[in-house]
Amino acid sequence: MFIAKEIARINEEIRVRGGEIRVTDAEGQTLGIMQVRDALQMAIDQHLDLVEIAPKAKPPVCRIMDFGKYRYEQQKREKEARKKQKVISVKEVKLRPNIEQHDFDVKLKNAVRFLEEGNKVKVTIMFRGRELSHPELGREILGRVAEQLKDSVSIERDAKLEGKNMIMILAPKAASKGGKQ
Repeated sequence: MFIAKEIARINEEIRVRGGEIRVTDAEGQTLGIMQVRDALQMAIDQHLDLVEIAPKAKPPVCRIMDFGKYRYEQQKREKEARKKQKVISVKEVKLRPNIEQHDFDVKLKNAVRFLEEGNKVKVTIMFRGRELSHPELGREILGRVAEQLKDSVSIERDAKLEGKNMIMILAPKAASKGGKQ
């Protein structure tokens, strides 16, 4: 039972050429084809709403239901679905071509933490001035990162020079993500 939020017309908003609609009750039982005003009166007598659920059908289909309750339950289902959704974001670790070993280890530890959280990691080597004439230094550092993380990551995008930065994107391996949960 899906009703589009924007299209759903209820009660007096329902306008049909010819005035005939197919009516179903809250349980989905067909009550037959009748005039809009008769169906609306039937819904009012039951203290419910007449909701248009298939405006394109011949004749259009309307259901007698408690629309407020239906909308509330729909919002609850959508909220629950959003809760279960895992948002993967891209975290960035910035390095320099002449980075010291300790600084490298700290940045690597941060990258590992991001990957364990299930995020992708963008490793960026920033070049300044004359450093740009030695891109092999950046490639070497990105190679070291990939080598140390090779068991737990897959390289989504290999090292590539873009302007003054060299970028590599890493993603957690599916097997390591599944084994953790």
